[in-house]
Order: sequence, then C-alpha cells, then structure tokens
Amino acid sequence: MDIVREAIFSSLGDRVIGARVLDLFAGSGAYGIEALSRGAAQAVFVDNHPKSIEAIRFNLKRTRLDGKVIREDAFKYLQKVDQPFRLIFADPPYSRHSDDRNYALEILQFKALSTAIDAGGILVLERSPVKDEATSGIWEITRSKKYGKTEVIFCVLRS
Repeated sequence: MDIVREAIFSSLGDRVIGARVLDLFAGSGAYGIEALSRGAAQAVFVDNHPKSIEAIRFNLKRTRLDGKVIREDAFKYLQKVDQPFRLIFADPPYSRHSDDRNYALEILQFKALSTAIDAGGILVLERSPVKDEATSGIWEITRSKKYGKTEVIFCVLRS
C-alpha cells in the first residue's frame, strides 16, 4: 500500500501544497496524513468505525500533525460539507462479490460529493478492479492505474 500511496502523491505533485483535503473512509488516515506531510493546509478525516478513529488520532499524534477527525458515515458527512475541498481521497470497503455493497460506485454516483469538491479539484478513489464498471455522469476519469488487487482512479467533475 505504501507503493500505491507514493504513486498517487507523485502524480498529484504540487497540487497537494496548500490544499484543503478530505480523507473519506479514512481507516488509518494514511492519505490525509501523507497530504499534510507534503504541505496540505488542512485535512479532514471521516470514518464511522471506532478503531479507525482511534488509529487516525494515534497516527496524527505520532506524526505531530493536526487534522480534524470526524466519526460519521461518509455519505452523511458529504451532505453537510459547507466548504469545498481541493483533494478528496476515498478508500471505501471493496466489493469483492456481486452481492456486496459497492461503495465505490455509490460514492461516484453520490451527488453531494460533487458539491464537496472545488472546481478543478481531484477525487482519488481506491477500489477493487472491476471489468466494465460504470462510473457516473458526474465524474470524468482522467487516470486509472492498477496495483495488484487495487485500482486507483483520478476523477474531475465533468464540465
């Protein structure tokens, strides 16, 4: 996963510097913490699992970085965003079987996500590679890269 994260941040380059960053389905907070360490102005971490919240707080303390940690469902949080983000990272649980909930597709089709991002902002979504998976009319995939059982897509709002 370090290789994936390094590749993502290498692709983003200077876009991270000074950015307001949202880390959805934050888990350990790795994306937001990496962004802060590379010069992001602010990071907001959203996850609904108590162990994830504990891990994010621990990792922020360990790295001596500051971020806002919110324990809430990502979809509910997105409906309340009042200031847009330049970078949004989303690493939802993968759908491995056809009957699993497909969080990645849901997030791409969730209208509130499009209002939570700056014009010209970038959504970086980590998901399980799926053949012929639809995205949405909201987002344009500008880059896609597979790393084993992980696919990372970079998206911008369609104009």
